[in-house]
Amino acid sequence: MSKIRMTTPLVEMDGDEMTRIIWRQIKTICLEPFVDLKTEYFDLGLKHRDETEDKVTLDAARRSRELGVAVKCATITPNAQRVEEYQLKKMWKSPNATIRAYLDGTVFRAPIMVSCIRPQVSAWQKPITIARHAYGDIYSASELLVDGPCRAELVLTAPDGSEKRQLVHDFAGPGVLMGMHNLDDSIASFARSCMTFALDSHQDLWFAAKDTISKTYDHRFKDIFAEIYAQEFAADFAAAGIAYFYTLIDDAVARIMRSEGGLIWACKNYDGDVMSDMLAAANGSLAMMTSVLVAPHGTTEYEAAHGTVTRHYYRHLKGEKTSTNPMATLFAWTGALKRRAELDGLTDLSAFADKLEKAALATIEAGIVTGDLKSLAQLDQVKVVDTEAFLQAVASRLD
Repeated sequence: MSKIRMTTPLVEMDGDEMTRIIWRQIKTICLEPFVDLKTEYFDLGLKHRDETEDKVTLDAARRSRELGVAVKCATITPNAQRVEEYQLKKMWKSPNATIRAYLDGTVFRAPIMVSCIRPQVSAWQKPITIARHAYGDIYSASELLVDGPCRAELVLTAPDGSEKRQLVHDFAGPGVLMGMHNLDDSIASFARSCMTFALDSHQDLWFAAKDTISKTYDHRFKDIFAEIYAQEFAADFAAAGIAYFYTLIDDAVARIMRSEGGLIWACKNYDGDVMSDMLAAANGSLAMMTSVLVAPHGTTEYEAAHGTVTRHYYRHLKGEKTSTNPMATLFAWTGALKRRAELDGLTDLSAFADKLEKAALATIEAGIVTGDLKSLAQLDQVKVVDTEAFLQAVASRLD
């Protein structure tokens, strides 16, 4: 059988631990037998990031912008324990944060819904999409340990040398301190991306923050969203019969639990990180979630919304077979292939990606599942298989 050809490569970013193993399995079993893959490979595994002083991460981000499409495996963001385990030179930043800061986009995450798995929240009938701001806040924050009594201040120094100062806290003893920031331009890009996505998908848009407490920082987000909506999108939203509104983050959580779904929930960076995991778990599994970064200049980067599945990786190193769910990683690949096909006019590549997604869903609906879905699949018979066997079952449906 002749393979489907690609004309332009996409950026391939390899990752860590169990997802790195699954990454190779997906390529070997579900992609390479059918597609003449063209990728530019970047190893974002923690050891290689350490060897390159994390230069490889920025190189991957730059090339992603040049080629327009990227697919990324899950990666480790090291903590103190990881620094010791991998004998790292330093505690490197999150590669996702580095890439998102460079591309300045919005992350859209939505559940992979399958007919035999009902959401834990009974009211949900349609997918809920989380739109997560992908720049700044806690992910690019500066932090300090406070050793003892001191005064902490915010200091802004203008080009002419003049200063503005604001007291943060008078420390009477040890503590911790963090400073974070965002940019008007990035917030505006976030707002426009969310509103454009809402129009394209014909869904209501909610934006939630906490301006009653954060009267400057979060209020800036609220004001920019309101200005852009009024000036650029209000008429189009009205014509489309969809709505935009702002609410407090705690109110949004309560509303979401009573909603039937079918909406976009825009969140600041950290809120979106937490709420997308909640949404994924409520829909069955963290591995049943798509994630795509959409940049203002058009670059799209597809990834799994979950981590590197460390516990399964340690079992894998002992020679044990694991039943790790590959769906999110598989859908990252299909999303990237469909986007590449769209940009290059490759209808056969797009059709293949669609068929691969349908084959994966049909495999679950036929009762062949990974361990995380065993108790969730509402079927008369369920067969739990390891990851490799699941992917082979998906590939056999393509054959």
